[in-house]
Amino acid sequence: MFQSFEVTARPEQGPPRLKEIRSQLNTAGLDGYLIPRADAHQGEYVSARDERLAWLTGFTGSAGFCAVLKNIAGVFVDGRYRTQVKLQVATEYSPVSWPEISLANWLMEQLPEGGRIGFDPWLHTPKQIAEINNDLENSKILLTKYDNLVDRIWKDQPLPASEAVKAHPIEFAGENHSSKRSRLGDILRANGFASAVITLPDSLCWLLNIRGADIPRNPIAQGFAVLHQNGAVDLFMDPNKLIQVYAHLGPEVTCHKIGSFLSYLETLKGPVCIDKSSVPVRVADVLGDRGGWGVDPCALPKACKNIAEIEGSAEAHLRDGAAVVELLAWLDGKEPNTLREIQVATQLEHMRRRDNSLQDISFETIAGTGPNGAIMHYRVTEETDSVLQDGQLIVLDSGGQYLDGTTDITRTISIGLPPSEACAAFTRVLMGMIAISRLRWPKGLAGRDIEAIGRAPLWYAHQDFDHGLGHGVGAYLSVHEGPQRLSRASQVPIEPGMILSNEPGYYREGEFGIRIENLIVAKEASTLPGGDEHRQMLQWRTLTYVPMDKRLILSNMLDADSKAWINNYHAETLNKIGPRVSKSAYDWLKLATKPL
Repeated sequence: MFQSFEVTARPEQGPPRLKEIRSQLNTAGLDGYLIPRADAHQGEYVSARDERLAWLTGFTGSAGFCAVLKNIAGVFVDGRYRTQVKLQVATEYSPVSWPEISLANWLMEQLPEGGRIGFDPWLHTPKQIAEINNDLENSKILLTKYDNLVDRIWKDQPLPASEAVKAHPIEFAGENHSSKRSRLGDILRANGFASAVITLPDSLCWLLNIRGADIPRNPIAQGFAVLHQNGAVDLFMDPNKLIQVYAHLGPEVTCHKIGSFLSYLETLKGPVCIDKSSVPVRVADVLGDRGGWGVDPCALPKACKNIAEIEGSAEAHLRDGAAVVELLAWLDGKEPNTLREIQVATQLEHMRRRDNSLQDISFETIAGTGPNGAIMHYRVTEETDSVLQDGQLIVLDSGGQYLDGTTDITRTISIGLPPSEACAAFTRVLMGMIAISRLRWPKGLAGRDIEAIGRAPLWYAHQDFDHGLGHGVGAYLSVHEGPQRLSRASQVPIEPGMILSNEPGYYREGEFGIRIENLIVAKEASTLPGGDEHRQMLQWRTLTYVPMDKRLILSNMLDADSKAWINNYHAETLNKIGPRVSKSAYDWLKLATKPL
């Protein structure tokens, strides 16, 4: 099994560790300390060694941070984790609704007389620190760089990841790394930079066409790189990880031990491009005036997939869709009250593992039934494993890491006879998902400009959900990829080739959760009869093909266009997935895809 169902953090572990941190505060002469869920590479996902937030607090979400003061410890989480955090942290910790309550305002309320707040400069970006300092401008609170206090007390902290790096085949990459390095070097030159520092692991792996296994569920290798305007790269990574790829990297990629990274930066002549939203403060400090603010040169090129990456992802989704259909057919054959969440997650992984190209799952499968479905990023454990009861819904959010693509799909399934209120909410979520899928929009718009369309059916009913409508997805890389997002906060224009999730939802704490998710890729839109010939428009191509649970659809709520879309989608699903599944699953699929 890729997935483990062990309990990885317990609330009762938090208080004694909190006491130790506070002892360190006194020793250091600090009034507080910040513990983010981050590492020196500033990616969304971290290795076991860097799970400091979970180790200290018990909170295992993929975003958030803790501010430990001498008399209070705030755990800051966004809307995705409001329910989860209450279940995972001890009463000695105080959950804080972030970003509605900013860190600066909270600190000023807790420390009206001021104080010194320590932070590890490897784990924070210049943008983060500048924003906090700006908000603290009229206070007597000072942010202070300091050694990591968690590392001082974490006696059995895991060793750094050291998994072997592999070359990513050109048939899946679609472009050799020499070409990538050359064209990005040209962009650096055109923007007046001599070089660029790359700290994000997925950027580094994309640039050099390599993949690793340093982070669970993410095929990335941790390290640092400096890209020069002539296309040469200096790579800083554990040499033992690179044994298999020296020939692949070639003479224009010079490999160094990771410990020499900072001393090498001291030798660089400026201007050096650094991204204030991803580079650690420590790196910016070493470069000083030689550093110049820019963007990660890999970010947009990586997000705009080439033909090989798009078609590879499309094929991966068809095979993945077949696995999910096999699971749904199996699940539908079981009586209510006979299965538990772990059994469902295990069976789904079994279905996926029939595909030899599967390298891993793309994240821990979310299989939440009943009230657990309202925990947006629920992770089932041996202690929380619940029975799928008659009248409940189960939210099944999962994905696979295949050599040709990364998948991410959510389906909400009825167990027995669903309650009418849940059906109404499900239909509104489906209407939002369909509205985004059908959308055409003027080129140049960002995620923030269109994401409301996926929420509107819920808004009309005085309902909403507290997560983004969609995130970027990599090509056999991170399942959460920036900078593209369908989010109120996203100002990055959507470009052809960008793969995103389309996943509206609805969650009623203590009762049920609903989420529907397909992956979609942006493409140029052809001109429609009567349309403006001069106007550049984009539209979506759907990558995910798995039926929706028709038992949850109130067809009388759908307009004609939405009903036509779902019927066409189901017909395509039968056509694309049907030849890939077993006889019993095919028989189930024919019924599941009949027109409404």
